Amino acid sequence: MPEGHSVHRITRQFARNFVGKPVTVSSPQGRFAQGAAQISGHIMTDAKSVGKQMFLEFDNGLWLRVHLGMYGAWDFAGDIIMDATIASANGRMGQTNQRGTILDVVPADATADAAGDGEGDERIFDRAGENSMHSIGAPRRTRVRMAEQEKETGAFDTFPPEPVGQVRVRLLTDAVSADLRGPTACEVLRPDEVDAVIAKLGPDPLLDGSQEAEDRFVGVVRRKPTPIGLLLMDQAVVAGIGNVYRAELLFRARIDPHAPGKSLSDEVVRHLWRDWGHLLRIGVETGQMMTMDDLDHDDYVRAMANRADRHWVYKREGLPCRVCGTHITLEEMGARKLYWCPYCQK
Repeated sequence: MPEGHSVHRITRQFARNFVGKPVTVSSPQGRFAQGAAQISGHIMTDAKSVGKQMFLEFDNGLWLRVHLGMYGAWDFAGDIIMDATIASANGRMGQTNQRGTILDVVPADATADAAGDGEGDERIFDRAGENSMHSIGAPRRTRVRMAEQEKETGAFDTFPPEPVGQVRVRLLTDAVSADLRGPTACEVLRPDEVDAVIAKLGPDPLLDGSQEAEDRFVGVVRRKPTPIGLLLMDQAVVAGIGNVYRAELLFRARIDPHAPGKSLSDEVVRHLWRDWGHLLRIGVETGQMMTMDDLDHDDYVRAMANRADRHWVYKREGLPCRVCGTHITLEEMGARKLYWCPYCQK
């Protein structure tokens, strides 16, 4: 399931390519024809996300709400303008691109120097597919899939391209199309209905890094007897965390996933909130769930190119802990796989 950083990145692409433009909306598969007719022909006026949910506003006051769920993905095609604000938190670009089985590290040019210093930035072409798009700035006629994994699939001859597969909804401007497949939720809402959906969600540190948002998260966690490993996955407690970030956040804080929320100190829970904000920003900037800090150049390049080198415990069951050597444990919690170190997190 796409986690919060992916949905924020998708929202940025809508903001760059659709907001301010009239949009033709259709439902090639037919299941969303009625909803599409309500917003087709109207100008998109806003694009925002909260946690794993995205909301697109139109000038008739209606919103398109999308939750990708386990299988949803957006496919963009056309003269796509990439989000020029994406630059990694540690000064490297972290721009990556799926190119078969080739791994290449090249200097970024001046136009890609979003960090601003023109030195030391690099693009890393990732063979795993969990990555961001490799260039930014000028429009490029191409196809890009955005979900938990982002993948560029090359150029095409005609625009708009023919819909491929079961496309629930297509959004189309004169230059860019966006096709949605397999979402858990896709519906047109009034403003009050959008407010009601958002009111049920926990705070999202990328949208609200205030003390009030932090206090809200801390207050909920410290009142609950529920294991913290379940609380972090509860979107009513905190928005955007999924299976990868849950495992990594708990390891980074050395917290037993089974510990009741109310058993944790105020300081520990506040650290979780701040670390989630830190990792979320890195994920949005690089397109990858990079959860290991303070890597040297070679380790950074290796981690950006291979998911197995950028996580502490996720998908490392049976392997030795990177800190203590104890084998990482895999179990089920909340119907999802949980990875943790029984020694470091005891």
